[in-house]
Amino acid sequence: MHQRRVTIASKVGLHARPAGLLARSAAAQPLPVTIAKVTEGGAGTPVDAGSVLGLMTLGAEHGDEVELAAEGEGAEAVLDELVELLARDLDGEPTS
Repeated sequence: MHQRRVTIASKVGLHARPAGLLARSAAAQPLPVTIAKVTEGGAGTPVDAGSVLGLMTLGAEHGDEVELAAEGEGAEAVLDELVELLARDLDGEPTS
């Protein structure tokens, strides 16, 4: 199992547009990806990163740390791509 931690950069956290962008990107990956909010006690219960509803139940706000996980061939590249996405202020970027 490969894992990456990243701090949520979007000022609104994983709500609305940022959650939709992450879910769409995660669902398009060839491997299932999970995400969990990190607390003082460690990573919480993981949810499917490809599910907008799952992402919103995390309650991940701006500045919170989350842990992405995936297993299988190409997992590291998949996680690198999703980490890069979460490290940007997705709500502050123009829509295309």
